Amino acid sequence: MSVDVVTFGCRLNVSESEVVRRHAEAAGLDNTVVINSCAVTAEAVRKAQQTIRRLKRERPGARILVTGCAAQTEPETFAQMREVDQVLGNHAKLRAETWANAKHSLDFGVSAEEKVKIDDLDSVRETALHLVDGFEGHVRAFVQVQNGCDHRCTFCIIPYGRGPSRSVAMGEVVSQARRLVENGYREIVLTGVDLTAWGLDLPGQPKLGTLVRAILRHVPELPRLRISSLDPVEIDRDLLRAIAEEERLMPHLHLSLQHGDDLILKRMKRRHSRRDAIAFCEETRHLRPDMVFGADLIAGFPTEGEMHIRNSLALADDCGLTFLHVFPFSPRNGTPAARMPQLPRAVVKERAALLRAKGDTMLRRHFANEIGRRRRVIAEGDGYGGHSEYFTRVALTRPSPRGEMLEVKISGHDGRRLLAA
Repeated sequence: MSVDVVTFGCRLNVSESEVVRRHAEAAGLDNTVVINSCAVTAEAVRKAQQTIRRLKRERPGARILVTGCAAQTEPETFAQMREVDQVLGNHAKLRAETWANAKHSLDFGVSAEEKVKIDDLDSVRETALHLVDGFEGHVRAFVQVQNGCDHRCTFCIIPYGRGPSRSVAMGEVVSQARRLVENGYREIVLTGVDLTAWGLDLPGQPKLGTLVRAILRHVPELPRLRISSLDPVEIDRDLLRAIAEEERLMPHLHLSLQHGDDLILKRMKRRHSRRDAIAFCEETRHLRPDMVFGADLIAGFPTEGEMHIRNSLALADDCGLTFLHVFPFSPRNGTPAARMPQLPRAVVKERAALLRAKGDTMLRRHFANEIGRRRRVIAEGDGYGGHSEYFTRVALTRPSPRGEMLEVKISGHDGRRLLAA
């Protein structure tokens, strides 16, 4: 029996892929490839299509099913591919009966009407925690605590692929964290689409900081807890206290900033200003001086001028960003930004290159500051690599068992990663 799941996109997809794998195998699917797709950019969709064609050439007898955000938002794109046997919705993929029905359909032949099985996400109001014992190929475990988004940034297609915001109950999250630690995981990452919206739909409207502190309190054996992408305007005081007081909460935050110019932020329909982003980074560093920040930034948003992109470049210095995750703007059908005046693709690519070069400079600055310091690294079992507390890649001098926690001294860097002595 063979089910391979190919995952694109975010950490939430990584978490959900393990649920998909378990359900597909339990349903008895064999010689099957599941593509868990991403819709955040047109390039992500193109890569999924490219991968489907390659896999069909390499495994001509395999059955290919497509799910994920891109399958939800543009199912016909995949249904029209002769290599694809079935397209499944983003919510349906997490239900065992979906995979049982898929096996029945594939075994007895998929009709044109059955090829696309997409659910109406507007009616989804709950997110159940799907228990996962482990994550194939990962030393970090991912716990989905939230799904969906109630905001409508003008560039973003994801709310249409994920539905409204909904939270997993605190007790379920704590139990899953304990289960993963018992299975040997030493680092857990909390994931969601709009993570700081966690709790707004639960009784009493608890905040993300309450959840973080509950996990650390009730799972004392957990050495490391990480938080994935955050919206700085929604971060609560309890989370800030946890950042200041909880050493097991890792000193690395990835921020959904998107741009460094106030006019462009307004046209994106973001809820923070440039000043808000800078103030948040300053306050957080006051509480935790060693904190490092990553950030998502979009280059070439419609109407962006030279002054606007200069403000984005300057934001890296003003916020002290270490890791820049740069997206060339990609118009997504159905979003307001797709109807705005577009920049030439050459200009978009040029500005993305400027931001990436700035990111390289900031990362090298971080590398230089790390030399001579002692860091704790979880070996990833890929020969000689792991990540430090700051989510910085570290090359080790010897192979170590997957998941082993090592204390190393940083002797230098090669421009891409730190080097342990």
